[in-house]
Amino acid sequence: MLRRAALTGAVAASVALGGPAWADTAPAADPALAPTVAANPALEADTMELAHKLRCLVCQNQSIAESNAPLAVDLRNQVREQLAAGKTKDDVIDYLVDRYGDFVLYEPPFKAVTVLLWLGPVALLVGGAAWLAFRLRRRREEAAAEQGLSAADRARARALLEGGAAGAAQSESPESRS
Repeated sequence: MLRRAALTGAVAASVALGGPAWADTAPAADPALAPTVAANPALEADTMELAHKLRCLVCQNQSIAESNAPLAVDLRNQVREQLAAGKTKDDVIDYLVDRYGDFVLYEPPFKAVTVLLWLGPVALLVGGAAWLAFRLRRRREEAAAEQGLSAADRARARALLEGGAAGAAQSESPESRS
């Protein structure tokens, strides 16, 4: 966010102070080429704000503001042209979503198709916490069951450990009971 604000501010300041350094090296105003930077600082700031919200379809980990891919440059120019034509930011975003789908947005909208994307991390966190609570409770119950021997069981276990009750253990084996 801070990076975006700094970049937008730098572009706006650059335009306000006479244009970027590369503007001097660009060929004279050729009507066939789209201008790289709008003459209006407010328009350029709006363009860069939208460009940071749109994903580069080629790079996929960069916004079109950060990417230098030809498609990203074309998309920035498209955004700039549409804003200059008087369209709102929402109109421009709607146009690009209609053309490229929700994938072009860095923040996809909350829809039935994207529910898992938005709620998946929360579901994983809640599921993991529930599983951990279940395992801890079960471990506590198992530990309590191991310590919860009756007096007769303790006496029998003690006799087995001392080795003197081998005959008694055999007489109480499940086979001898039937």
